[in-house]
Amino acid sequence: MKIAFTSSESEKARAGRARLVARYSDCDPKDADVIVALGGDGFMLQTLHQTRDLGVPVYGMNRGTVGFLMNEYSESGLVGRLMEAEQAVINPLEMTAQCVDGTMHKELAINEVSLLRAGPQAAKLRISVDGRVRMEELVCDGALLSTPAGSTAYNNSAHGPILPIGAEVLALTAVAAFRPRRWRGALLPKSAKVRFDVLEAAKRPVMVDADSRSVSNVAYVEIESQTAVGHRLMFDPGHGLEERLLQEQFI
Repeated sequence: MKIAFTSSESEKARAGRARLVARYSDCDPKDADVIVALGGDGFMLQTLHQTRDLGVPVYGMNRGTVGFLMNEYSESGLVGRLMEAEQAVINPLEMTAQCVDGTMHKELAINEVSLLRAGPQAAKLRISVDGRVRMEELVCDGALLSTPAGSTAYNNSAHGPILPIGAEVLALTAVAAFRPRRWRGALLPKSAKVRFDVLEAAKRPVMVDADSRSVSNVAYVEIESQTAVGHRLMFDPGHGLEERLLQEQFI
């Protein structure tokens, strides 16, 4: 089995990579059967984005903090763990954003796309789903659209629902909604195309973030699932995403 090891810049992750390379050798990711990523969830997302065109599965080992997308770190029996690992395929969201100055930006997001106010005043957003306006005005600190894989991250912190990994739905969640005050969001089919129009953009600037890649001063943002892209994550048996998402609902 040809393994490519990659790590975050943390001392703990780099030291772990050095020991694993000495034990199992290393290869270029383009030639690998599997990529082993050492770090935290943020580094896992970064690795998945960087290697998505290779079609190589990624097995993470936690050398960060939370490690929701990672497996337990261990230097022994790695080849056996990789051979027995189960896979989950995740389709990301595709974000298209137009800024106030007319520039266009496209990004993919594995966890969520979030719009956030970028000034002292609350944002005002118009929300449309599949070309139909569903909310004329949401006054809020922001809003986000999350995949099942990302539903335990920012979405859950904003009181959005945790979604089973196999659910063909997306979570649309408000961040500190002021008006309508009690609106917490909606569940949408995975095929939905969601559009956020920023109202009063000059007075109430809004930024958009797709897995930590940000765009400032947006006029509108369109988001839809990109089913042509499939990120392959590997997990130890019994510790896959489905089990982790279920566990998160009982803690």
